[in-house]
Amino acid sequence: MKRPLFIMLLVLLAFVGNLAFFTIQEGEQGILTQFGKPVGGVIAPGLHVRIPFVQEVYRFQKRILKWDGDPNQIPTKDKRYIFLDTTARWRIADPLLFFKTVATESGALSRLDDIIDSVVRDAVSGHLLVELVRGKDYKPPLGGESSEVIEIEGVPVDVGSLVGREEIINGILAKARENTPEYGIDLIDVQIKRINYVEQVRKRVYERMISERKKVAAQFRSEGEGEKADILGQMQWDLKKIQSEAYRQSVQIRGAADAQAAAVYADAFGKDAEFYAFLRTLEAYQKGVQDNGRLVLTTDSEFYRYLKKIK
Repeated sequence: MKRPLFIMLLVLLAFVGNLAFFTIQEGEQGILTQFGKPVGGVIAPGLHVRIPFVQEVYRFQKRILKWDGDPNQIPTKDKRYIFLDTTARWRIADPLLFFKTVATESGALSRLDDIIDSVVRDAVSGHLLVELVRGKDYKPPLGGESSEVIEIEGVPVDVGSLVGREEIINGILAKARENTPEYGIDLIDVQIKRINYVEQVRKRVYERMISERKKVAAQFRSEGEGEKADILGQMQWDLKKIQSEAYRQSVQIRGAADAQAAAVYADAFGKDAEFYAFLRTLEAYQKGVQDNGRLVLTTDSEFYRYLKKIK
């Protein structure tokens, strides 16, 4: 009878020991509660002891955790509705305070929903759409307008006074951080994951993008036509210069040839004037008398004087 009792005692001790000892893993931090109230400080990773059935262990992550908000439809300052999707990174900085205020990660996420969504809504409604979609150092694309006019209900806005998306996000983070330490939460970062325009705004954005691209294309075409006109003008000028130079050279060559021919004729005429006159007369006969024509002359005409001499 003693041996079964001893075995039962060992089993009971093992069971109680299993309940008494617990381990906190690396990357975790824990707290110990007694009858639902925290006792002691934050428990570091390692092997620890508790009172079974009286004390309970709660483990919390030390790593960075993720929060994803639900996309919300929010109006901007210039009355344009957008769907905004945000995300954040946070961690549990004070486990005791965290346990007392929100108890669990689900409770923390719910509280972050209220805090971040409220801050994001205020930030979006207080800024223009252009401030949310681009940085402060934004520059118009190549060929675009160097200056733009932004209006709110017909009132122009100073472009130099606008802030960028980075400044807005930093402001959201700073504002949200003011409310998280009271829950033992350290809010590390808040980012805008995605901005989707509602259908009306999306249509206007597309129309504006198309208009800007058309202006750029028109400018490129205009510059191309100017270049084309310059090239064609230069080509015509070069062509006329070449033609003028060729004509001048041809006139010079023709004149030199005529002068040389005249000199040859003059030299030949000077050697035998009568033979030259006879030769030219024969050429005149050949050109003057044609098959389809008649030449009427008087009998004393000098045209046939060489023929008369033959008789």
